[in-house]
Amino acid sequence: MEQNIFKKLQVGLTIILAIILIGTMGYHLIEGWSFFDSLYMTIITISTTGFKEFRPLSVPGMVLTIALIISGVLALAYTGGRGIQLLVESQILRRRRMLKKLAEISDHYIVCGFGRMGSQIAEHLLENKLKFVVVENEPHNVEKLNSLSYLFVDGDATDDDALILAGVKRAKGLVAVLATDAENVFTTLSARELNPKIFIVARAIDEGTEGKLKKAGAHRVVKPYELGGNRMVQLLLRPGVTDFIEGIARDIDVDISLEQIKVCKGSKLVGLTLAESPIRSELNIIIIAIDKSIGKFVYNPQSSTKIEAEDKLIAIGQVENLNNLNKL
Repeated sequence: MEQNIFKKLQVGLTIILAIILIGTMGYHLIEGWSFFDSLYMTIITISTTGFKEFRPLSVPGMVLTIALIISGVLALAYTGGRGIQLLVESQILRRRRMLKKLAEISDHYIVCGFGRMGSQIAEHLLENKLKFVVVENEPHNVEKLNSLSYLFVDGDATDDDALILAGVKRAKGLVAVLATDAENVFTTLSARELNPKIFIVARAIDEGTEGKLKKAGAHRVVKPYELGGNRMVQLLLRPGVTDFIEGIARDIDVDISLEQIKVCKGSKLVGLTLAESPIRSELNIIIIAIDKSIGKFVYNPQSSTKIEAEDKLIAIGQVENLNNLNKL
């Protein structure tokens, strides 16, 4: 459809150029004007700008002018109509493609809110080649999302329909960074109700909102001012350690990475101790902590520590080796 309209637009532009050429040659031959004067007269005639002819016209010249006005108006109307149709059709087609992608996407992340923090989150997800959908309804941010070609839903994140369209029932995680705490609480509550298994991270601005967000279903609550203060203290007291941890956690160009590896029930690692597993001996990966399925961390685990299903291994090593560990 879009290609057919584009061809019609090309035809219209060709007709306009042909009319300009015929008009220019006509005035030159009939009235004996220069090519520039003939071109000028042709342009002001077919554009119907209302300028008077700058030289007297003969009867044949008047006939040519009438023909140029009629054909020019028709050609401009046809071409303009095809141009508008092409623009509308391209927007409709783009919307259809986006809806198709939204219907097919799964195991992705949903970013609710595209302000300063939301845009940073989306940028980091993109850098790490992770699938994500942004939910935003503020016109300026929607325009920005369009320019970035991000997959997004133009809607209110507190609305169930917007979350469903974003694929919340198939999503792996959701982050709520909307303008107010009330919106973040409501979005968290809605997402938890629609998908009991989704991992939710929410932002809290006011001190008393953290508990409400956790009750609503957030697994983690981030308080930007507290987090920023803690980070500044760590940079002040232990700058080298902080730079190292942040570097391996965020720099995608570094071959060393810090990852969380979940041990599934069917994994070959289940039942083995760290010493018996190939984690250190073959993959050269260091396990710095284990988040046990019972909800407690084992820091710097001993080689005799047994790996159990649903454990989350906090591991540091080369990216390729970490990917291989994730497959065990």
